[in-house]
Amino acid sequence: MSEAAPITRQDAVQALYSAIEEAAGLLEVAYAPDDVLRILNLYGGELTQAVVAFRVATGAGRAGELDCRFTVPQDVDPYRLAVDNGLLEKTDHPVSRLLADLSDTCPIDGYGIDFGVAGGFKKIWVVLPRTALQDVTKLAGLPSMPRSLGESLDFISRHGLGGTVGLLGIDYRNRTVNIYFGEPPAGGIAPESVRSMLREVDQAEPSEQMLRLGRQAFGVYVTLDWDSPVIERICFAVATTDPASLPVELDERIGLFVRHVQRADPHTKFVYAVASQPDGEYYKLQSYYRWGAGVPEIMQLPEGALADPV
Repeated sequence: MSEAAPITRQDAVQALYSAIEEAAGLLEVAYAPDDVLRILNLYGGELTQAVVAFRVATGAGRAGELDCRFTVPQDVDPYRLAVDNGLLEKTDHPVSRLLADLSDTCPIDGYGIDFGVAGGFKKIWVVLPRTALQDVTKLAGLPSMPRSLGESLDFISRHGLGGTVGLLGIDYRNRTVNIYFGEPPAGGIAPESVRSMLREVDQAEPSEQMLRLGRQAFGVYVTLDWDSPVIERICFAVATTDPASLPVELDERIGLFVRHVQRADPHTKFVYAVASQPDGEYYKLQSYYRWGAGVPEIMQLPEGALADPV
């Protein structure tokens, strides 16, 4: 019997595009096929081995979008590639220098990109080695980092969010950065702690659903921008193999997407998250199109996090 032909780069691009097409059709997300294919072809050099995930979110301005994110070759400068090919505009804003500052200062384990099939290129993910998580105080000292990280060091310490960082997400469209703590609180976050945190940074009072998710959170991250001295958002993430098993009511759009994903792969992995805002909260669900072993996993979960539904 002859061996099956290896999957080529173009095969992988076309397969991912077909998955995007199917999911976008289900969610009634309008997009330009040429724009999506352009990003896939530009960054898909190692797409056959990449970790790939989709994300949907609730709330105003988010229902008409489907996000796709995947790992990219480590020898590529993902920001320069985006600017040189017109996916991002060149700017003097500090957001344009943050990736270079991180690369010059920290060991980097890998990169990922994030784009909306309707809205285009959004983020670059920077993965720090698990054996060399970076001190949050060190990152706060980078010249291009939002000053709100330095202003929030006491807040981060008092609330036990963690002293190290394992992942950053630089959002070039919204000019924000996500800081993912490498050692989140063991056993989740108590409701009184969630309430205290949100009040301190002028966020809306959390719902009971948010408090329940906080108790089960395996990960915590904050969103910062360059225009404010305080944290813009706080997000709590829960890992599960079945979002319907969570002690929350799933939004209709998220439920539709869950059923679609589970039909294709009953054993797929999910991350369900809730993010605070001054005017309320919103929810997002990430599913994994491909969970690759042995590559920098930009959306990696802790060991054992998915052994059983949480």
